[in-house]
Amino acid sequence: MQAPPQMQLGHGPEPPATQQDDSDKIFVLVLELTNPDQRESALLELSKRRETFADLAPILWHSFGTVSALLQEIVAIYPLLAPPSLTAQASNRVCNALALLQCVASHPETRTLFLNAHIPLFLYPFLNTVSKTRPFEYLRLTSLGVIGALVKVDDADVINFLLSTEIIPLCLRIMETGSELSKTVATFIVQKILLDETGLAYICATAERFYAVSTVLGNLVGSLVEQPSARLLKHIVRCYLRLSDNPRAREALRQCLPDALRDATFQGCLKDDVITKRWLTQLLFNINDAVMGQ
Repeated sequence: MQAPPQMQLGHGPEPPATQQDDSDKIFVLVLELTNPDQRESALLELSKRRETFADLAPILWHSFGTVSALLQEIVAIYPLLAPPSLTAQASNRVCNALALLQCVASHPETRTLFLNAHIPLFLYPFLNTVSKTRPFEYLRLTSLGVIGALVKVDDADVINFLLSTEIIPLCLRIMETGSELSKTVATFIVQKILLDETGLAYICATAERFYAVSTVLGNLVGSLVEQPSARLLKHIVRCYLRLSDNPRAREALRQCLPDALRDATFQGCLKDDVITKRWLTQLLFNINDAVMGQ
């Protein structure tokens, strides 16, 4: 005899108790962050769960001692930066802490608090490293991810804060010397700064700043001729297009825009990228328009 529907097993939504168990586990792991003996495993577990637990950022920020514990992890790595002696294990551990800070930087409830505490400044020594070993590359890339999370949402306060720091020269150096992925994230950060009115005005305020940015962008274009990357090229073209919105920069770009962007060099690379092709067409129109307007 078939059991009544209410007695059948294995059907229906997951019981709320399981969700409660997940929440309880998160709170236990956050508490373990403040215990040095349990911190490493807690960092690993929480970094794995950060995408699936929506309210992790506020819990991390408002829990007693948690942010201090994450900052301790970051500061503990400073002595390993020079001379470069960072191991893979140490890099993985601090990157798990950085992943949790990225979670805080991404969340609308904690982003401003994160910024007002000037926590991004703790990451700048990592961005300032030049060693090309994998532990250091992973460290730079994860640190860039935190800054990238801040700029992803258009927020004038974020841009104003970053402009008061040395983030632009740090990003420019990574754009020249980093791995392709690090170059891409660093270029994205510069792009988001440029897309802000204050950011564009800041970079175009002096010839020195403009040429610092345009020279690095030009070098990147030159490197992509040999090793094309559609993803990186997209951000480069968007940076140039935004620079062309400034009259003085537009005039300068007539002279310094790389020939590879003027001819068909990247036609194959961009054949399926309608958006970037449109940006590039608009960029060339803007520059030619400046010529005709004389």
